[in-house]
Order: sequence, then structure tokens, then C-alpha cells
Amino acid sequence: MPGLDSAAEPVEPAAGMNSGRNDPASSRSASRLAIAGWVLFDWACQPFFTLVITFVYAPYFASAVVGDATHGQALWGFATGAAGIFIALFSPVLGAIADATGRRKPWIAAFGVLLVVGSALLWFGKPGDASTIPIVLIAFVIGAIGVEFATVFNNSMMPSLVPKERLGRLSGLGWGMGYVGGLASLVVALGFLAANPESGKTLFGLTPLFGLDPVLREGDRVTGPLSALWFIIFVLPLFLFTPDGKPGLPLARAIGSGWAAIRKTFREARHHRNLGLFLLANMIYADGLVALFAFGGIYAVGTFGWHTIELGIFGILLTITGTIGAISGGWLDDRFGPKRVIIGALVLLILASAAILSVDRDRILFAISVAPPAAGGGLFSGTAEKLYVSLGLLIGLAAGPLQAASRTLLARLAPQEKLAEFFGLFALSGKITSFAAPTLVATVTAVTVSQKAGVSVLLVFFTVGALLLARVRISGGSA
Repeated sequence: MPGLDSAAEPVEPAAGMNSGRNDPASSRSASRLAIAGWVLFDWACQPFFTLVITFVYAPYFASAVVGDATHGQALWGFATGAAGIFIALFSPVLGAIADATGRRKPWIAAFGVLLVVGSALLWFGKPGDASTIPIVLIAFVIGAIGVEFATVFNNSMMPSLVPKERLGRLSGLGWGMGYVGGLASLVVALGFLAANPESGKTLFGLTPLFGLDPVLREGDRVTGPLSALWFIIFVLPLFLFTPDGKPGLPLARAIGSGWAAIRKTFREARHHRNLGLFLLANMIYADGLVALFAFGGIYAVGTFGWHTIELGIFGILLTITGTIGAISGGWLDDRFGPKRVIIGALVLLILASAAILSVDRDRILFAISVAPPAAGGGLFSGTAEKLYVSLGLLIGLAAGPLQAASRTLLARLAPQEKLAEFFGLFALSGKITSFAAPTLVATVTAVTVSQKAGVSVLLVFFTVGALLLARVRISGGSA
């Protein structure tokens, strides 16, 4: 943002979370049961990201429902962009309204309903049936809006649960638990539900449960309803055990107050210039990360011809490294500060993404020819496949700390009395241009008829985000 001073802006200590050693509030925290309820929210949401967006449903949609990876990639990107525009328009306002009402749980419940409905409707996407494409895209947009808005309000509960010096570990634990939830949901989907259309057997060599038909790809389609049911079950501890904020204004007054707060926030943006620069950086690198995960599975389908089993196993491996990265990243966050963790993660993403572009079915490092995967050679039998999987694991290792440290940095920089509002702006910064990376990837892919060229634009997003974040100055109390 223009006019940024090099000096750090003072950050008002959060109420009850002063970082001073003699402040008794700095040693207080919520009960373990309350924290466990909050952490399980990430576990509850993760199947939508893991099964639907990344490893199972999105590649199925592109390859089977649409029937063309390039066209399917473009449609999925436009749907992601549509959800992003909606979130960009309304998340800061809703956050300000939640700050005024004081309650977060009613908002989480309301948007959880959207997540459940959207996820359940994905069942109707049938292979080779073009008439179901609009249903799938609309359902995906509804589910994406629901999960993102619910996350805004869950994030804003975080600083009330632990002292400021433990925010990094709490955020990392939440992301780590989310990755474990994604891993568990992948095991359920691949081991018991989704089968190879040719063999009719799941990863565990079983006939799919509930009579799911492999030919109709019902095991892939059921990942939508599974994500809905998973959320309903595992979000309950949050509502039962995690304390909510104290009641504030009635809803009607809170709406007016929320709009006024948003206008005031934008007018006073110059007083939060470092926070604004961080949000700008987050807007760019988060956009690249969303696109990387949204198209990673589709890219693998187009490059190696992977099916659900290969994609799912790749997802399991990546999720394991993501879990390790998120939890260890939380410790690094508290030890070295979130800014350093974010920049380190971005450097890893840049290197890994650049290396992925050097991999083709029969070539690595752009020029070295290797034998392509042999028919019947087993999982990831080709050299290029092995390298692709290894680079994917590195991306998983970096993505967890990046996401966890980003929300920690926001929680440290934002004024306590406007946490939900600024977490709304945080969601806005991560979504306001979310149409840009997917649309750019789709456009470059279509023009060049090359998935590799399309994905290459993501390097720009990670690089620019890292350069902007390097300019953020953090005051001593928030460092």
C-alpha cells in the first residue's frame, strides 16, 4: 500500500491477552475441552477441501463429468472465482456485524448449513452428463461460501482461548488437526467407497460399501455427502464446549453498526498500514495457494492420467506432510515469529512449484528424458511420477505453516475489539482476487493448450506475495 512508513505501527494489546509477563491475563486460557472443540472445527471442515476441492471430486468433475481436463479446469476455476467474489463482498461486513452482536456460533451454524447443503448436492454430478454440470458448479459455490464464512467466525474466536504468546501453537494445532481430518476422510473414501472403474475394487481391495457403483463413479460423487455428514458430526464439540462471546447488540442494530464499522475501518486504514500491507500480501499468495490446490489434482490427471486411487494416495501422502508442517510450523511461529515462517514457506513453494513445471510424463528437469510409467508397473512407477510426488510432499510441508502462521499474524496485528471484522478482511484479502489466479490459469491453459503453461503463472503470485510481506513491520509486542 502507498505511503507505508518503515517504522512499526503500535498495536493495541488485546483485552485479556497482554503479552506482559506480569499481566495475569497472559497466563489464562480456556479449558482443554473448549480448545479441543475449537480445534475440531478444522477437522470438521477439511474433507470439503481435501475430498471435494483437491484430490477426488474436482479431478472427477474435470475428467468424467465434463470429459475434458482443460475445459473442466476452466469451469472449476470460474466457479471458484464466483465464490471468491461473493466472499469478498460480504465477509468484512459480516465480520463487523458479528463483532457488534458478540456471538460467533450462530454465524458458524448458519454458514455450516450452506456447507452441508452444497456438499450434499454434489452427488448429482453424473459422468458424461452435461446437464448436471450447472448443478455441480452451483453446489460447489454454495459449499465454498459456507465453509469460508464459517471459518471467518471460527478464526475470530481464537484469541479468546489462549494467551497471545500461544496463538501460534493453537493455530498450528488447528491446521494440523485439519490435515489429519483430511487424511482420515481420504482413507475412508478410498478404502471403503471409491473404487477403480475397471477393477470395481477400492484401495483396500473391497467392494464399495452401500452398493456404490464404480461404473457410475458413485464412490467419487459420494465424497460430497460424506463431507456434509463429517462436518455435522465433528462441529458439535465446538457448539457444546467452546465458549462464545458475550451478547452485544440485537441483530437489527448490529447490522447498522457493522456497516458503520466497516466504513470507519476503511477510513482509518492509514492507522493500520502494516496490517493493510500484510492483507495485500496475503491476498496475492493465498490466491496462488488456492489455485495450486484447486488445479493440482487436475494437473496430475492431464500429465500422468492418474485416477481416483492414485490421486487419493498422493493426497494421503501430501496430507501427512501437511500435518507435520502445520504442527511444527506452529512451534516455529512462536519461536521465530509468523512473518519469518510465512516467508520461509513461500520460498519452499516457489522452488517446489518451479520444479514441478520441469516434470513431464517422460521428462524431468525440462531436458532429462526418463522412461514413462509402464503399464501394470504399479503406483507411481515412473521416475517423473516419483519426482512429482516428492515435490507435492514438499508443497504440503510448506502449505500448513503458511496458512497457520498467516492467521496468527493477523490475530497479532488486529485490534482486539475488531477481531471478527479484521478476520473478515483477512478472508476478503484471501478471496477478493481468488478469481484471478484460477481464471489466469484457465486462460493461459486455453490459449497455449498447455496445462504446464497455465500453472506456471502461480510462481508470480508466490513471489510477489513474499516481496510484499518482507516490507511488513511488526511492533515488539506483536513480533
